Amino acid sequence: MRSLTPILAAILLIFSSLIAPSPAIAQNVSNLFAQWLQADLWPEARARGISPATFNAAFAGVTPNLKLPDLVMPGESAPRGTGQHQAEFRAPSAYFDHIGGVVSGGRRLAAQHAATLSAIEKRYGVPRGIVLAIWGRESGFGSAKIPYNAFEVLGTKAFLATRKEMFREEVLAALEMVEKRGVGPETMRSSWAGAMGQPQFLPTSYLKYADDGDGDGRADIWNSVPDTLASIANYLASHGWVRGRDWGFEVTVPANVSCAEEGPDRGRRIAEWAAMGIARVGGKAFPAHEMQGEGYLMMPAGRLGPAFIVTPNFYRLKDYNESDLYALFVGHAGDRIMYGDISFAAGWSRVDGLSRADIAAMQRALEARGHDVGGADGLAGFKTRRSIGRWQEKAGRVATCFPDRDLARQLR
Repeated sequence: MRSLTPILAAILLIFSSLIAPSPAIAQNVSNLFAQWLQADLWPEARARGISPATFNAAFAGVTPNLKLPDLVMPGESAPRGTGQHQAEFRAPSAYFDHIGGVVSGGRRLAAQHAATLSAIEKRYGVPRGIVLAIWGRESGFGSAKIPYNAFEVLGTKAFLATRKEMFREEVLAALEMVEKRGVGPETMRSSWAGAMGQPQFLPTSYLKYADDGDGDGRADIWNSVPDTLASIANYLASHGWVRGRDWGFEVTVPANVSCAEEGPDRGRRIAEWAAMGIARVGGKAFPAHEMQGEGYLMMPAGRLGPAFIVTPNFYRLKDYNESDLYALFVGHAGDRIMYGDISFAAGWSRVDGLSRADIAAMQRALEARGHDVGGADGLAGFKTRRSIGRWQEKAGRVATCFPDRDLARQLR
């Protein structure tokens, strides 16, 4: 980009006054993009062993897609029109509204692909229910439309997104997929974020974890079910999935155990949690082989929803998608695929309708009081939840470990 600075400066005033790029401006950006490809991206691609034929084939007819989110137009300092700072903070329960389709589809496909799943379980140690749940969640078992040209998305984002350097690595990895793995550029369809195929891998993940599950000598995550399933399992195993351990268990947490004890840095042996009065729901005992293993308290809605003791495998699911609710969705759906219609024993209470801006303001107020909330991003992760709980306890309030309107007013 440094080599294009004079060109970008020439259209600075035009861009800064626009709400959306006009056709003329879009054409100017396309011209800049073409220059960037040749003057900036191509030299690095060539240094990494990419041939001119591969580079030209990948970007043939590609122009920047200015409808993608998180783009910063030349001369501007922030993405335009995203509105994320005003986005609603959704109730955790809403995340599970469509779990039934993943469960029913997973059960059907568990029977259809039983032999493949058995081989994958034996090789990687990842339960078939988990693999199926991720497949269903990521791409509807391959039925979801994946509409974008990956080079259009990754190239646009490497040129204009807020995280240019990350996407630069991804577009170079995509070129390596073509050059060294024999993937045709026309095959490489992606999401708006550049995630590809049925497992929704970014190119760097494809290079590391995509696996040949059907034995044809290549990893086709767009069209091959065995390759898709093996790649998902390989990803989890490579990130440290512990063979033979579960992902977690729904529990009841007595009032004398603080909800602020939540988090992956607050681990105890599951036997210790049980000695504190935390019990598995439904009168079930924790499996004997789990008792000496480390577990962690996880309360995605604080005291306003179900609670769990999770194992290190829960955090391997978070490696796939950095969200407590995603990992819980996959674990719960995997259990239901394999063991029947298991519902959460505890209900989800109604939560106040706050915006992400409201949550971010609370986070900043807690930070000012010395709490580590994990960053003021408008999302109530475990650090924010337990910071809320600690503030509530110190203030002599009932600790819920979850944001609400009264708390937002108190922290102003």
